[in-house]
Amino acid sequence: MSLLEQHPPVQTFSPAVKDFILRFQLQQPRRPAPLLRGTRHAAVLIPIICREEPTILLTRRSDSLRKHAGQVAFPGGAADATDASIIATALRETQEEVAIPPEQVHILGTLAPQDSSSGFQVTPVIGLLPVDVTFHPAEDEVAEIFEMPLQEAFDLARYHSLDIHRRGTHHRVYLSWYQQQFVWGLTASIIRQLARQVKD
Repeated sequence: MSLLEQHPPVQTFSPAVKDFILRFQLQQPRRPAPLLRGTRHAAVLIPIICREEPTILLTRRSDSLRKHAGQVAFPGGAADATDASIIATALRETQEEVAIPPEQVHILGTLAPQDSSSGFQVTPVIGLLPVDVTFHPAEDEVAEIFEMPLQEAFDLARYHSLDIHRRGTHHRVYLSWYQQQFVWGLTASIIRQLARQVKD
């Protein structure tokens, strides 16, 4: 049974949103999940606003943060012992960072976890948001919130790879620009991972 049958939305999904949902549900990951080194668990939400032409909601982290200051990111963070699941982690962090209530998010599924540079095993959670969703940044964590059209986000040609060797380990980092925003690292890698899964 598809998401459209399980959770009839208040609004009617546009053809572009329906196409994305079906592609995500029908396509399996192209490759097996890599062996992960991260020992701590975290989650991010990939918030997709169901506009006529859907968009991905992204944040730019505050310049005053101790880690990853000023970087473009998805809302998310470390799992808490009180979280019922890794999806609950993503929803809790999203509410804390951009004030979107969990009940406004239709969970579509998850992607395979990825390692972060800070030692976390990060699970991306895909969530659909209604067009009338309201959000505002937590001032101590988020400097800016912006939307990126899904069609542009999924253009694989926009991602450029950079190979880094650190402490005897090889890392491939992806870089991209959207308007004045520099999207790179784990965020770019997650978008690219989702794009590759639904492209075929």
